[in-house]
Amino acid sequence: MFSGAYAGYILITLIFTGAGMYLSNTLRRKFNYYQKFSLGNGLSGREVAEAMLQHYGIHDVKIVEGRGTLTDHYNPMSKTVSLSPDVYRGRNVSAAAVAAHECGHAVQHATAYTWLKFRSAIVPVVSIATRAQQFLLMAGLGLFGLGNNTTVLLLTVVVFGITALFSFVTLPVEFDASRRALVWLDQSGVARGQEHAGAKDALKWAALTYVAAALNALALLIFFLMRYLAATNNR
Repeated sequence: MFSGAYAGYILITLIFTGAGMYLSNTLRRKFNYYQKFSLGNGLSGREVAEAMLQHYGIHDVKIVEGRGTLTDHYNPMSKTVSLSPDVYRGRNVSAAAVAAHECGHAVQHATAYTWLKFRSAIVPVVSIATRAQQFLLMAGLGLFGLGNNTTVLLLTVVVFGITALFSFVTLPVEFDASRRALVWLDQSGVARGQEHAGAKDALKWAALTYVAAALNALALLIFFLMRYLAATNNR
């Protein structure tokens, strides 16, 4: 039973890991490609972020330079937009797209966007579920002789259900941030025409990485749910 369950888990993981790697690599290629296209107005990513926050009357969010590549994020707890060096200093389409996207999250926060509020609210529960996931994963696959234990399998379903919920709640948050970014880039004149089309293309591939992660979480949830139902029927 363990080998069959393990093989099923490995198959699902390999499929979606492969898809995730493909999308991540494509995103990096797109980011690098659109770095070659300078913005006509010459604004840096930091300046784009400042202009967007000012447009929406947001004055309590800090813009800082982070580390690494494509590590950009918005922290609602500290109200900080962290831009990777290539984005913070870049004066190109990629930098503008990413900077505006992260500021889109700041706008969501300032306007109490429902999905962002919900995602933030469940973060503590998701953190607990993530910590428990490794042990329950091994137990649910049959390690420790617990592969058919309905209580363990039910707990595994609950834990994977929580992380899957978080992954799917993340989708409207990310899609909406990109939508806000693209609308502002166009209306403000920061990126129009081919520049805007490039920003849209780059953000599309970024969004697809979140879709792949959500589908992976859903597939694993269904996998363990089916194992739980099978164990329940065999009792």
